[in-house]
Order: sequence, then structure tokens, then C-alpha cells
Amino acid sequence: MSDSTSTPRPAASPDSAATPATASKLRLGALTALVVGSMVGGGIFSLPQNMAVSADAGAVLIGWAITAVGMLMLAFVFQTLAMRKPELDGGVYAFAKAGFGDYMGFGSAWGYWISAWLGNVGYFVLLFSTLGYFFPIFGEGNTPVAIICASVLLWALHFLVLRGIREAAFVNLITTIAKMVPLCVFIVICAFAFRAGIFMTDFWGQLNPKLGSVTNQVRNMMLVTVWVFIGIEGASIFSARAEKRSDVGKATVIGFVGVLLLLVLVNVLSLGVLTQPRLATLQNPSMAGVLENVVGHWGAILISVGLVVSLAGALLSWVLLCAEIIFSAARDHTMPNFLRKENARHVPANALWLTNGMVQIFLVITLFSKGTYLSLIYLATSMILLPYFWSAAYALLLAARGETYEGNPGERNKDLVIAAIAVVYAVWLIYAGGLKYVLLSALLYAPGVVLFARAKRESGQPVFTPIEKLVFAAVLLGALLAAFGLYKGFLTL
Repeated sequence: MSDSTSTPRPAASPDSAATPATASKLRLGALTALVVGSMVGGGIFSLPQNMAVSADAGAVLIGWAITAVGMLMLAFVFQTLAMRKPELDGGVYAFAKAGFGDYMGFGSAWGYWISAWLGNVGYFVLLFSTLGYFFPIFGEGNTPVAIICASVLLWALHFLVLRGIREAAFVNLITTIAKMVPLCVFIVICAFAFRAGIFMTDFWGQLNPKLGSVTNQVRNMMLVTVWVFIGIEGASIFSARAEKRSDVGKATVIGFVGVLLLLVLVNVLSLGVLTQPRLATLQNPSMAGVLENVVGHWGAILISVGLVVSLAGALLSWVLLCAEIIFSAARDHTMPNFLRKENARHVPANALWLTNGMVQIFLVITLFSKGTYLSLIYLATSMILLPYFWSAAYALLLAARGETYEGNPGERNKDLVIAAIAVVYAVWLIYAGGLKYVLLSALLYAPGVVLFARAKRESGQPVFTPIEKLVFAAVLLGALLAAFGLYKGFLTL
């Protein structure tokens, strides 16, 4: 889940007060920092335990190899689309809308928005789970006291944002240091503490029947790997502000490679410090437990304090960014007009109320369902899989048609292969998530039709095309099955 430490307003429409011509431009360094900051969030601090729950060392290496290829292809897709479709400045939902129609575009915006605020719910749980290391009353971040405190913090941030308060430069600096310094310290110390014997213990996880086969282990870890890469599309979302259009793609690829290296080091080095069964039982942020095992109590304090400061600063950005996602979609009439409303301080007020209202509802659901950070990130990740799929499918469509490739067959063939691999990877991710998360995603996608229908009526257009009716029927069927499963108890959040 991205938690960028700054939130420039997207400027992709004449309806916006700011335009690329009048707004400050982002250079390659700033765009790369946006991508890196978007991907390096709370997820990496919990990565050792999150991965160990599903897989041992051998499967982890295979899983990261698949992720590296698949996510790199997605990065190339965003790079290609940024160059070949410069008029599409709305991020992943704009690609879906351009390639496959209004409902698929709306679905991508809706899914991306839900993924973002569900990620915020997960961050609140992780924040108070971290505080639970010092104050046991917070437990794993889902106790009554933790939920009450998280709710107070949520609405404090809400009213601060309504007043137009954003992160200042020194907060940006503090949160960046808070994230990077503990991570670098962790990698250096664990590199010296790494033991090949520990790493090779039950390398394929065959002594733990709960893990299953290597194939199952790889499949089960996939949602975690996607979660920590959410934000790879960050540069494309703000492409209208790029000083050079070509820098959008460069920033995406550079940011991806750097973050991949960081994530793999944290994950693999942890498996050489503690065995998989021990890692799987650590409380999150599990990096704290790993470092404490090596250097003592101060290591856990370093990681925990760094994460608390990082999350506290990031939440301010993400509370606003969640609202910006549907505010931006409303400006091109993908969402209803009421979500375009700004207050006197140019904050998207209605979008903000809707977003934080949903965060509050799910915080309460987390209390009663005892939802953990891991279950929340699985659900948040499942919601972003379709937006990623539609982006890859649009790139494949452009290459297959030869659109924008006139007179350049070599480039077209290369992009055709890249987009095809990205589509296969996106389909694999949906399969890896499993039927449970497909159904739960459908349950969250289905209610969006109310806003979609309203936006269509405001534009004087019919709600669905014939093909979109079939798509919605499938979504509705999945939602009904999910609701029945939750009622009967064979599905849980």
C-alpha cells in the first residue's frame, strides 16, 4: 500500500482549478521518490511474518522471482501507456475506461479507491498493533481500546484535512527518514547475523503440513507481494505534472527495481535469522521481533518507533489521497457530480466524508470480526487486481491493434510480448488470491453501481451497454454468493 509523503493534486481536467501549465512540474527525481515512497510503506515492516505464514525459504525465492518478472512487466506497461497515450492522465482507471468502456473504467476507479481506504484501515490496525508492543491494551490493533483510539485519530485527521492542512516539508523529511533509516539498519545488521543453516532448515517447508505443497506456498504468498508493490502506478497517476512525459516511465522502472531489492533483502535475510515457524508467530511489525532477536530490545524499539512516525505522517497524506482518487474520477464524469464538491480551502469535502465514513465502518467491522492486519491487506490487495488487469489488457489491445505503432513493427512486437506477460501475471494473481477474495471483491464492487448509475443519469446516458449488463450480472452473482457465504459462516473477512 502506498503511503507517499506528499500528495500533489492531480490535474487532468478542465474542471480542475490547477492545470499542468500552471502547476509546478515534477522532475525525474521527484517522480521516482513518489513511486518509491508509494511502495515503501507499512507493509515492509511486517513482511517477514506476512510471508512466513504462507511459505518457507524455497517457495519465497520462487515467489519473488515470479513477482519480479510480473511486476516488471506491469511497470513496463505503465511506462508504455504513459508514452503512447499522453492524454490519459487519470491513472489506472483512465486506461480501463479508454479501452473497455465506462463501466470497466468506473470499476477500476471504484476498486482502486476501496483498495486505498482498506489499506488505511490496515494501517490503523498496524499502527496500534505496533503501539501494543509498548502498551498491551492495544493488542494486535483490533481491541476495543485500539479501535476507539484509531477512530479518534481518523476523525482528527479528517478535520485537519478539511481545513486544508497538508504535510509540510519537514514532516515529509521526518517520515522519509523514519522509513529508510530503520530499514537500512535492519538490512546491515541482519546481513551479518544471517546463518545459512537457519535459512536452509526445511527449505521447501515440507515439515510443516499447514504450508502445503511448494505450489500452494507460492500461490498463497502472492497477495502479500502485490500489497507491498501497490503504488507502482504512482507516477502514472500524477503524469499530468511530469516535466517530461518520458520521465513517468523511467521513474516507474527505477523505483520498482530499487524497492524490489529492498523487499527481497528484508524478507530473505529474516529467514536466515529466524526459522519460518518462529517468524510466522511474530507480532507485527515483525521486523521489530527479528531485529530484537539479533541485538536485543533496542532493535525492536528502533523499528517500532520508526514505523509509528512513518505511519502517522503517511496517514495524513493517504486520508486526502483516498478522497482525491474519486474526486479526480468525478471531474471527468466517471463518478457523480456531488463528489466534485470542494470546500473553501479547495479540499474535496464530499469525497473525504465518504472515504473516511467507510474507513470508520470497517474499523468497527474489524473489531467484531477480529480482522487482523494480514486479512485486511489481503482484501485491499484483491480489490486492486482488476485495475491492474485492465491496464495490462489495454496495453495488449493497443499493441494487438497496432494503434500508436504505425511504422514501428519492432516496438509493437516487443510491447505485445510485455503486455501479454503482464496480462497472464494479472490473471495468475486473481487465481492466487483464491475464490474467497474474488467473492469478497465482488461484494465490494457491486454497490458501486449506485454511483455509476447516478453519474450516467447526470450525463443523460443509458446506464449499461449490452456487454456491461453481462459484466454487472456476473459481479452481482458473485456478491450474492459472498453475502450468503458470510451469513452461513463459510466466508469470513
